[in-house]
Amino acid sequence: MNSQTMAGKTVLVTGGSSGIGKATAVGLAARGARLAITGRDRGRTEAAARDIRAAGGGRVEVFIADLSSQAQVRRLAGEVLRSLPRIDVLVNNVGGYWNTRHVSADGLERTFALNHLAPFLLTGLLLDRLRESAPARIVTVASNAQALGRIDFEDLQGERSYSGSRAYNQSKLANVLFTYELSRRLTGSQVTANALHPGVVSTSFGAEDPGRMQQLAVPFLRPFMKTPARGAALSIRLASDAGLEHVTGCYFANGVARRSAKASYDGAAAARLWRVSAGLVGLPAE
Repeated sequence: MNSQTMAGKTVLVTGGSSGIGKATAVGLAARGARLAITGRDRGRTEAAARDIRAAGGGRVEVFIADLSSQAQVRRLAGEVLRSLPRIDVLVNNVGGYWNTRHVSADGLERTFALNHLAPFLLTGLLLDRLRESAPARIVTVASNAQALGRIDFEDLQGERSYSGSRAYNQSKLANVLFTYELSRRLTGSQVTANALHPGVVSTSFGAEDPGRMQQLAVPFLRPFMKTPARGAALSIRLASDAGLEHVTGCYFANGVARRSAKASYDGAAAARLWRVSAGLVGLPAE
């Protein structure tokens, strides 16, 4: 792909200080894009920005926020809107896994708050800027874990019963349902919305609170996992490939559009999840 494919484009990547997010930013900078990244730790995020600048030689904006906090998502969105006159691509990359139940600053289960509500709220707050920048793209990093997910509307926050894997699977199915519903709502806007599975990638994902299986299996599996650069390849393609400019409402894995879980095509569940999510973050449901 031509190194200048993204020349003149501005891309915001959440969770861009390490792992797949950083590799995505590096790859898009090398294609000529102006990058903006978010991270929780200023030192690590600034260091990542230096690496991204070295890859693309361009300007990299740094924004610091813990996206599990809605107040910080709102502050971030305000800073982004003041700093970036246009947003051509939003990559909702940030995510996490916790084996035991953690509660966010808003009193919500942290996996649901970070993996689903953060991209839902941030996208909503930036949507007008994306529309103004059209043609624009929204790329959400999901996972094949969506195939094992179930949206438990009676216990979304895992208060009655919690499992780290169940919470994660639910959040990744929520990513796909959100993407499909968002795509429907953006019909005719020239803003596309797609989700993807990056593959099993060797990062520090889940390291804060790993499950026992993770602790036992990951050291043995790590040599067979993708590098962050390989894991970022699909995010980079969905953000930059000219041939995908009009492709929307799709789930990509292994480099191609694929059918996601049967539950992800439940339009009533997607609409209900949208309404519930809007209520939880204080956005209009319509």
